[in-house]
Formats: sequence, structure tokens, C-alpha cells
Amino acid sequence: MALEIKQSLRLTQQLIMTPQLQQAIKLLQLSRLELLAAINQELETNPVLEETLSDDDQEPESWDTAAEDHPPELTLTDGQPNEVTVESQVGEDFDWDSYLEDKVPPSHRQEQEQRESFSLENLTSEVPSLKTHLLWQLQMATLTDTEKYIGALIIGNIDEDGYLQASLPELAAELHRPEAQIEQVLKKIQEFEPMGVGARTLEECLLIQIELGHLDNPLLRPIATNYLKHLENRNYGAIAKELKVSIDEVAQAAKLISQLDPKPGRSFDKLETCYVSPDIFVYKMGDEYEVTLNEDGLPRLRINAYYRNALSGQTKISEETKNYIQGRLKSAVWFIKSIHQRQKTIYRVAKSIVNFQKDFLDHGIAHLKPLTLRQVAEDVQMHESTVSRVTSNKYMYTPQGVFELKFFFNSGINAIQGDQVASESVKDKIRQLVLAEDAQNPLSDQEIVNLLKKANISIARRTVAKYREMLGLLSSSKRRRLSSAKKKLVI
Repeated sequence: MALEIKQSLRLTQQLIMTPQLQQAIKLLQLSRLELLAAINQELETNPVLEETLSDDDQEPESWDTAAEDHPPELTLTDGQPNEVTVESQVGEDFDWDSYLEDKVPPSHRQEQEQRESFSLENLTSEVPSLKTHLLWQLQMATLTDTEKYIGALIIGNIDEDGYLQASLPELAAELHRPEAQIEQVLKKIQEFEPMGVGARTLEECLLIQIELGHLDNPLLRPIATNYLKHLENRNYGAIAKELKVSIDEVAQAAKLISQLDPKPGRSFDKLETCYVSPDIFVYKMGDEYEVTLNEDGLPRLRINAYYRNALSGQTKISEETKNYIQGRLKSAVWFIKSIHQRQKTIYRVAKSIVNFQKDFLDHGIAHLKPLTLRQVAEDVQMHESTVSRVTSNKYMYTPQGVFELKFFFNSGINAIQGDQVASESVKDKIRQLVLAEDAQNPLSDQEIVNLLKKANISIARRTVAKYREMLGLLSSSKRRRLSSAKKKLVI
């Protein structure tokens, strides 16, 4: 069999992700803050791209390029500026302070004000961490240098919740010290603020707070030591039977324990509130809803006139420089088009969501409809992946509040009669039922299922349990409250 080389021509189709297409897709899924960062980065790296001035800062149209490049200069006479003479007499009661303040140039006046005063916006308050607060107390304590060294290592092993994560044998092996000495220093640290810090278990944390808080209820210690599981399940009857006291006394002790902090270190949590800036605003104008994009703070981009004129032949440049400018010009033009296409796509998707969820905008979450990405994609004639990218990390301001675009897409729960009900509406109904229940006789999951069936919603008990956990609601046994008017029953 002979081997030979042949050439053949074949026409095929394949999808190639060009760098420009990749950039457009990347810009589409960015949030508003991420888009602003991307624009600023492009302005720094691409000299052909520049930010246009705002409407208030626009130059008059009568100004030409020469006037921009060469601003008017001060007229000189014999090499000296023209002097301004004052012919009128100045009275003795003339307000020189006001006069001089008006004559001071604005730039100099602003510099003077900045030197004389400071802006409170430039000041930041440092929130001490838990370890910093404990180390400060350690330095103020009456301990020896060796004990302070041991205490510093102990504080270094305390987590953000205030619990000691290392055992005494581990600390003893690290420091080459006896465990008794380390435990003695640990006892000192457990007296620091906040109360309960340095504990190794929840039981120890509660006992420390009971002791330092001088709580005199005799049931607190035995309950915190042996009956935390019954306390979690609100099984007050079992606790009362074991301790041979009334259920009412157990309830009073449980109320005191509930006021203790199981995580004493969380008061030093540095998490700050993050405010959401909506990408889309929806306003009701008459019977219709108007959709507008939030472009406040986003720079308006354009091509720099100097480089545009350079390519037109008005300026002599080398071929290498010309090729570089042409490449950067294409990149800038594509970047501007990608941003415009992004804004247009977001508007179309937002408009479609508003049309589908008009009942929700009018009446609230109870009227939220089940919606899928495919429905919106077919409405705006786009692919589902494009709609998914548009709805990622973007928020919409509506008359009902600020919601992430993903919120409007949810599955449907079958109704006994009629169309499906949105899962978010079912969650809201479950939340309302739990909030309105009798605290002494909370609703079980099966009872919630029965009530939802009366409201024309067919749902399984396990689905109710799943939604309840997603809402952060406890089970019925843990939501039960005892009546304050209940008679004391001595077991």
C-alpha cells in the first residue's frame, strides 16, 4: 500500500471566541462597581480613550482647537503687567477683611481653608479587634512577664467568637510550661471583657458569664452544666422533673440564660454594612412602568481628538506610531460599543422582567409569578446564557423595594385550582403563618401544609420544612413559648 500526500479544500463552520467578543461578554456580566473599575482601567491603559466633560464643564462651541491649546495670556506693556489704579478714596470704616477675602484667588483661598481646617470625611475610626482588646487588658493586668508571655500565646489561639481553640496540653508543649501555670493564666484571661471570652465550650462560656454577672438564680448553673440539650429543644418539663422544680421556675431560668451571649467575641466583628447601588430604576408613570438605567457616576467616553487628527494626516508621524494608534483606536471603539451594547441589553431584559412581573410591582410579593430564563430569552430574542449574564450581580429599584434580578426568576408550586404560584410567594406565606401563630401552640409543618391547601397551594410537608429552614425558622418544638400565666406545677 503506497503512501502519498494530498491536498483537499473543505468548507466548515465553527464558532471562534475573538478577544473582542470575550470582552463584550465579560462587560455584560459585570456589576455596576466592577464596570466602573473596568472603565477606569481602560482609561489608564488606552491613551486614545478619554472621558468627556459633564454638561456644566463643556467648552463653548465658539472655542476652536487653537484656543484650547493656547489659552489667552496676560498682556504685557514694557515687560510688565498693566497696573490697575483706584481713583476713589477709601473710608476709615471700610471692611478690609471682606475686601481682602474677595480679592484672594479661589485656589489660594481653598488652600488656606484646607490648612486652617480639616475634613471629617478624611478621618477614619479604627475599630479594635478582639485580640487587640485582650492584649491591651493583658498589659494592664498585674502579671509577671512570664505570665504575660503565656497570656499572649493564649490570646493568639482565641477565635473570632471568643473561644480558645488550643488545648492546655498543646499550649504546655509549645511553651514548655506546666499545665497548671497555663490554666492559672487562662483563668485570669477569662475575667477580661467581654464576659465569657477564653472559654473552651459553650457550657464553660455560660458559667463564666453567670459567675462574673453575679446571677443568683440557683437553677442557672445546673441547667447550663447538664441540660443544654433539653433547653435547646425547650423541653422544660424534663428539666423540671430532673431538678424537682416547677416548669415556671425553669422558664424564668431559661429566660436569664437566653440573655447571655454564646459568642462573646462577635461584638468585635469588623463586618461593615454594604449598600447596594441599583443598576435599574423602575418608576410608575400613570398605569405604566418606566425603566431607566442608573448611569450616575459612569464616565462618558470618547476618542481623543489629538489622536484622531494624527491619523487623518494633519500630523506627520512614523508608520510604527500610526499602526500603534490604529490598534488602540480599534480597541477604544470596540470598548465603547461593548458598553453601549451592554446597557441596551440590560434595558431590554429589565423591560421584559417588568412586563412579566407587573402584578408583583402593583400588589407585592403575594402576586409574584413563576418565571424562567427561557421565557425572558424568548421575549427579548436572546440566548438563555445571555440573560443569565445580564441578571448576575445586578439590582433593580422598584416600588416594592430593591431586589436582585435573580429574585424575579423562581420555580412554581402547583395550585389546586388555577396557575402555578411562585416559590417566593409560598415562602412569604409560610413566614406570615409562623409570625401569626400562637406562641404556646406553634404550627407544625403538617399544619402549615393544611393551611396552604386551604389557600389553594398544593405542597408537600418536606418542601415546607425545606422552605422553613431557608427562612431561618425553627421547628415547632423550638418555637414553643410557655404562658406567663401558667400555674406552677411542682414535680
